[in-house]
Amino acid sequence: MYKKALLILGLAGLVSCNSENENPFLITSTRVGPLKKEIRINQLDSIFKNDSIVRQTSGPQDFRSTDEIKIFGEDGKALMTLEPLQEFDSTSTIGYIRILDPRFETKAGLNINSTFKEVMENYTISRIENTINSAVIFLDEINAYITIDKSQLPSNLRYDTDSKIMASQIPDDAKIKYFMIYWN
Repeated sequence: MYKKALLILGLAGLVSCNSENENPFLITSTRVGPLKKEIRINQLDSIFKNDSIVRQTSGPQDFRSTDEIKIFGEDGKALMTLEPLQEFDSTSTIGYIRILDPRFETKAGLNINSTFKEVMENYTISRIENTINSAVIFLDEINAYITIDKSQLPSNLRYDTDSKIMASQIPDDAKIKYFMIYWN
């Protein structure tokens, strides 16, 4: 009887672990597909061993202005762009991830092809910041922010960086321009 109970518990644990790992493109607050929050930049080669990793640095060694790492899938399509938390440090963890492939999505189905309505229906907006070209919408529960191009906003908000943008002012059908995950 005791062995049967242990066997059932063990199988239930396996099933729950497998269901979490079923979607290799799942985004959570601590995970983006195969990447976990604790992963270090120098571990990317083993995580993406079947994919292509392009380290984009610009300028002379002492004057580099970017430390982006772009990941391309086996099919050659861009999956994501990463930036380390500590610039130019291969032992740093990942600070920012820009999602480029629509297969990466949250449990609620939020991805780069989603609309603002889908964001509103599934997440609590922490704050909205008004920038020159975009409205930046923060979703703290998944450590993410999305940007909506101001060309999709009402005309009175497009050229004004001082006004506070309210969620009710963003059209339901507004498309996501950037989908970013931040870890710190």
